This record gives sequence, structure tokens and C-alpha cells, in this order.
Amino acid sequence: MRDPQAKILTLAQAVEWRAALRRAHADLVVTNGVFDLLHFGHAELLYRASRHGDRLLVLLNSDASTSALKGVGRPLQAQADRAYVLASLAAVHAVVLFEGARCAEELRQLAPDAYVKAGYTLATLDADERAALEAAGARIEFEALQEGRSTSALIARCRALPGADAEASA
Repeated sequence: MRDPQAKILTLAQAVEWRAALRRAHADLVVTNGVFDLLHFGHAELLYRASRHGDRLLVLLNSDASTSALKGVGRPLQAQADRAYVLASLAAVHAVVLFEGARCAEELRQLAPDAYVKAGYTLATLDADERAALEAAGARIEFEALQEGRSTSALIARCRALPGADAEASA
């Protein structure tokens, strides 16, 4: 198995890797997200996303981006930890951190063959991200969310555990 740290790339490195994939006639699939507390729903999405092409790259929201999107107290895990955990999964071939609220610029530069997202539709997909994908000729694929399998639900269950408030203040 490849060292997970080696699978964490800068955008420039990922663009070079993308060019090599094109030369090898290998399809690049991209998905993105926060992946704060990795759970079954994430693992299932990543596995399903990987089946849409030859290589899967995950665009990962940075800590600042996650805080802006999710609010105070998020992320629960630092971006380096989240990136490493994602990179350790067999379905994931590369991870790239991004700073913005949306990843349209990264999608423009990577020009993937396919983009996979769970819980969205064409109508709810960010317009700039959609435009970048359409310009690249990427297939846009939507996967169903796993019912009851979300980070928010997991956080709520943890907070509801007896003694959770005492542990949080310790």
C-alpha cells in the first residue's frame, strides 16, 4: 500500500498528476467535502465515487473553509489529520486541500472526467462548480445519502451521551 502522506498533493502536483492520467488514458473522478468525522456514509460514497473512473481525487475543505461553512466548533479534526485519514483509504488515490467555500477553481484546473457528489442535484450544485465541470465535459453523477449516516447526526449522538458535557469541559 502506498504511504498515505504521498497521496496528499498540492493543487499544482495534482494538475501534473492529472496530465499524466490523461496521457495514460485513465479517467479522473473528483469528489469534495469536509470529511470531519469519517463514517460509513463517507466510506460508502468514496467507494461508489471510485467506481465512476480509474482514479479518485478528493478535494478537501481546509480548516478555515470548514469553519466558514459549518460554523463555530468545526472542524473537529485538523485538516492534516482529515487528509491523512482520507488518503489511507484504498478507494482514494489523491487528496488536495482547498481554501474557498467552493472548489470551482480547482475543478477548472483539474478538468476531471467525472464528478460525484452525494445529496445534491443539478439544481442544488453550485453554479460556478457546475460551469467548471461542464466546460471540462465532465460527467456529473449524484449518489444518494446514506439515511441517518451523517457527521451532524454522529455529533448529536455523541453530545447526547451521558457525561458528554462533563468530558467536554475537562
